Amino acid sequence: MTGYDLEEDPSIGRVVLTEHQIRERVAELGARITADYRGRAPVLVAVLKGAAVFVSDLARAIELPVEIDFMAVSSYGSSTRTSGVVRLLKDLDSDITGRHVLVVEDIVDSGLTLNYLRRNLRARNPASLEVCALLVREGADPTELDIRYTGHRIPSDFVIGYGLDVGERYRNLPFIAVYAGDRASGRNPPDPAANA
Repeated sequence: MTGYDLEEDPSIGRVVLTEHQIRERVAELGARITADYRGRAPVLVAVLKGAAVFVSDLARAIELPVEIDFMAVSSYGSSTRTSGVVRLLKDLDSDITGRHVLVVEDIVDSGLTLNYLRRNLRARNPASLEVCALLVREGADPTELDIRYTGHRIPSDFVIGYGLDVGERYRNLPFIAVYAGDRASGRNPPDPAANA
């Protein structure tokens, strides 16, 4: 049961990941991170706004003391197409020097934002810096992008739910679905790269 009537909102397309599939994978990621960081207290750096839901669930699945901090970046401005330039909108509140940092991303596509974050955070001299991405789009190589923890591979469709939005809507869906477009206005789905 999703709690949503998919027939009522034609903008919600095919479900890519169910609430159960997400919950199960987050638990698995939490167990791996717990094992890998045993004896340490990692700082989870969530990338706003999309990773807020994921980091909340992931932190509860990690059986270690963790600190959560947030960064916000943009390569889109008010558009759904990337400008190719990443801007920092909100910086960390914590000093991460000498800390074990785990960047928590909702979705990775080209790696543009991730590479920016990695350079920015490395300059602050953390003890270690790893990445956990809930979603990695087909065509992106988690090994090449140096993503240590990957939740799910997804197709190149524009997706919504579980923190992912279009126009700030649908972040609260407990599942991840393809955005079918706003049929009432005749608008098509945005470029899938706008998810990243």
